[in-house]
Amino acid sequence: QVQLVESGGGSVQAGGSLRLSCTASGYTYRSACMAWFRQAPGKERQGVARIGTSTGSTNYADSVKGRFTITQDSAKNTVYLQMKRLKPEDTALYYCAVDTQGRARIADGCSRWESNYNYWGQGTQVTVSS
Repeated sequence: QVQLVESGGGSVQAGGSLRLSCTASGYTYRSACMAWFRQAPGKERQGVARIGTSTGSTNYADSVKGRFTITQDSAKNTVYLQMKRLKPEDTALYYCAVDTQGRARIADGCSRWESNYNYWGQGTQVTVSS
């Protein structure tokens, strides 16, 4: 059974930092795309960052480039999202997702489309105050 467990959310003032963690189990970790998505109240869920767990390739949404960094610790089957210089518009419920079927793999890394990811975590709240 595939499980994704997120942690690390919280409340922070604008300009601050947070690090989210997502620990995966129940599948072959090193052959997947993993991603972070977020959903703000009243808005659609959007991709934030992706990583190919075997290649290490990363992709980012334009809105977080230069501020967020996705990394992994394959020994711990864990993906991290380091978030710096946070803004109020980063406030959202952040989800970890994994594609175990190979649907998210693209030429330059991993897809940003949520339909390509087949397992999801429960979400962790990030709140940034101004």
